[in-house]
Amino acid sequence: MTTEHTQLIRGLGLIAAISVNVANIIGTGIFLKGRVMTCNVGSPGKVLIVWVLAGLLSMAGALTYAELLAMKPRAAGEYGIVRDAYGRPWGFIYGWTQFLIARTASAAALAVGIAIFLNDLLGGALRHTYFEYTLPGGHPISIGRLQLVALAAIIVTTLINCAAVRVSGGVASVLTGLKIILLLGVGFGAFFYSGGDWGNLALENTGGACEGVAITTGGMAGFAAAMLGALWAYDGWNNVTFLAGEVKNPGRNLPLALIGGGLIVISLYLFVNLSYFHVLTPTQVADVPESSSVAAEVIRRLLGSVAVTLMAAAMMTSSFGALHASILATARIPYALAKDGLTFKSLAQVSPRTHVPIRSLVVQGIWACVLALSGSFDTLTDYAIFALTLFYALVAGSIFIFRWREPESERPYRTWGYPVVPILFLTVSAWLIFQTIRNTPRQSAIGLGLILLGLPVYWFLARGQDSKPQ
Repeated sequence: MTTEHTQLIRGLGLIAAISVNVANIIGTGIFLKGRVMTCNVGSPGKVLIVWVLAGLLSMAGALTYAELLAMKPRAAGEYGIVRDAYGRPWGFIYGWTQFLIARTASAAALAVGIAIFLNDLLGGALRHTYFEYTLPGGHPISIGRLQLVALAAIIVTTLINCAAVRVSGGVASVLTGLKIILLLGVGFGAFFYSGGDWGNLALENTGGACEGVAITTGGMAGFAAAMLGALWAYDGWNNVTFLAGEVKNPGRNLPLALIGGGLIVISLYLFVNLSYFHVLTPTQVADVPESSSVAAEVIRRLLGSVAVTLMAAAMMTSSFGALHASILATARIPYALAKDGLTFKSLAQVSPRTHVPIRSLVVQGIWACVLALSGSFDTLTDYAIFALTLFYALVAGSIFIFRWREPESERPYRTWGYPVVPILFLTVSAWLIFQTIRNTPRQSAIGLGLILLGLPVYWFLARGQDSKPQ
C-alpha cells in the first residue's frame, strides 16, 4: 500500500487547532448550567468561583496534555499516549471505549440536540412520528422527523469532514467565530441594554424554584454538584489531541491550542455569567424553568418574545459546531487502531485527494446514526462518564511514566508547575471518580464492564500481530 493512502498530512494551523478545541467545548453547557449551579451553591460569587476552579482544573489537564502531545504528536494522540505508557491492550481498550460509546454517543446526543432546537425554532413542526416499536424489556424506539433531522446533521458533518483537513479546520474556525460572537452579544447586550443591577452579585438565592435540581442544600454536596456541572460545560478541552498527527508545527501549536483555547473559554464563561447576574437576581436565575435557559431569560428581557426563536437558533448553531468538531476528531481513533492492526486494515486508508480517513469517518457516522436512532445514547453517555474520567487520569498520569522512562526525549514544551499541576489534576480526577461511583454505582459498574469487554475483543484481534506499533 502506498504512503499516500496511509498517511495523514499536517494541514491544521494554529487558529484552526484552537477553533477545533473551542468549538467542541462551547456546546449548550454555558446556556443551561447557570441555573443548576446557582441552585447548588446559592450565590453569584460562589457560582463564579466554581466556574474559575473548573476552568483551572481543565487548564491543569491541558498543561499536562500539552507536554505529552508536543512530545508524541501522532494521530488520535491520546490513544498513542495510553498505548505507549501502559501497553497495547490498554491502548485498544481506550480506543474501544471512546469509539463504541463515549465519543460517538456524544455525537449522537449533539445531533438530537440540533433536531430539538430546530423543532423549537419551527414551533414544534418536527414532532411527527412515522414509526414506533417497543423492544423486549420495554425500551421504545421511534422514527420521526426529529430522528431524521438528527441523522441529517450527522451525515452533513461527516461529509464536510471528508474534505481536506484544512477545509474542516476552516469550517471549525467559522463556527467558533459565530459562537464567540453569540456569547459576546449576550454579554454586551446584558451589560449595556438591560438596565441591570450590579447589586445582584451580593444577593443569595432565597426560595427559587430550582425545578428538577437534585441538590439545593449548598455545602460540599452542592459544591461538588456545581463543579460537575461546570466541568461538563468545559468538557472537550482535549478535542484537538485526536488531531495531533495533522497539526502543523505540533511542538509549538499543540500546547498553544490546548492552553489558548482553554483561556478563551474561561474568559467567555466568566464574562457571560457576570452578564447573567447583572440582569437577574440569584432567585430569578433559580426560577428559570428546566425547559428553558438563563441566557434565554436574559435575552427575553432585552428583546421580548423573539428571544425564544433567537436562543433556539443560537443553541442549534452551537450544537452544530460542537458536532462538527467531535466528528472531525473522533474519526482518527479507528484510523489509529487500524494502523496498529487492531481493527479492519481498510480503516487505515486515507483519501489520496483529501488525505483524510474517509472510511473511518463513514463507519463512525453509521455508528453514530445507529445510536441516535436507538434513543439509548443518553444512557450510554451516563455509563461512559466513569470511563471518560478514568482515561483522562490515565493519560495525565503517563507524564510521570515518560519523565522516568524517557528522561532524554525531546520535549518542545514542559508542563508549567510540574509536578504540582499534574498531581492536582489527578487528585481531583480521583475525587470525581469516587463521587461518580458513590452517586451512580450501577452506571459506573456497567461503564467498567463495557471497558473490560474490550479485553477479549483485543485478544481476538491481536492474535498473530506484531507487538510493536506501526
